[in-house]
Amino acid sequence: MKLKKILFILCSLVCVNTFSQILSSHLDKQTLALGEVNHFVIKIDNLNNQPVTAAAKNELLPFHFEEVKDSIGTQPNSYERKIEFAVYEEGKFTIPVLEFKVGDKILKTIPYEIDVINTAQKGDQINDIMKNKEVKLGAKDYWELYKWYILAALGVIAFIVALIMYLKWGRKSKASPVVATNQTLKELDSLKKKKYIEEGNYRSFYVELIDISRKFITKQYHLPADVLLTDDLVHLMKKNNTISLENEKVVEEVFLRGDLVKFAKTFPDQQTMENDFADIREFVKRSSKDLEFENLRKDV
Repeated sequence: MKLKKILFILCSLVCVNTFSQILSSHLDKQTLALGEVNHFVIKIDNLNNQPVTAAAKNELLPFHFEEVKDSIGTQPNSYERKIEFAVYEEGKFTIPVLEFKVGDKILKTIPYEIDVINTAQKGDQINDIMKNKEVKLGAKDYWELYKWYILAALGVIAFIVALIMYLKWGRKSKASPVVATNQTLKELDSLKKKKYIEEGNYRSFYVELIDISRKFITKQYHLPADVLLTDDLVHLMKKNNTISLENEKVVEEVFLRGDLVKFAKTFPDQQTMENDFADIREFVKRSSKDLEFENLRKDV
């Protein structure tokens, strides 16, 4: 009877050892020099295809341990993790108990204490392996060393020069009197092609003609013609003296007639519309002379 009990216990132990997971760990050295690489291995056997869950790569050891390499090998029946690490501070450090989950079971390693020492002694002489050699550099060598700095500096200089040229000449050319004049003449040609005059559509004709003229005066003479009423604009032109008397008269007559047409107080014929169109067109062409005279007056 006793023999049967002994055999039963032995069989149970064998079964437990056969089917339960076995975790083992090994640390190469427990005394290290500063920066010396050490090896730490964790192994789990008898997995029986069960998954192993642990800390991510390079995150298993505490922050004092600088992990150099962290490799994980898995087989259907085994798990092995090899870690190479170094410590760059003197003192005693501990690798704590580490947990590995196998299926629903938690396995733990034993803790390890590591003593990190500085092997360099005060007063030790440090000798170079080889003597320093003087190397003479030529123009090509200096170019290879500094070419990106030189190219970057040239690029910055080119950008600054281009920006200055744009600010000095580019913007002025776009806002020059000639450009404004040509643009307005094109708009007047487009208005002519709509045949408002031939069709007797005097209201649309004067609305667009005065709108083009107001924008031109605003841009060419820098007067707020786009927001002022006709009477206020005429008063400002006479006070400002920038526009010649001939051009003032054209603007005043056409704008006043346009206001009357807008409120249905007058009904101009085709010839009147033709004359007003021609007068505004000539006014636009003559505007550059007004500006030349104004510049001469300022210089004096």
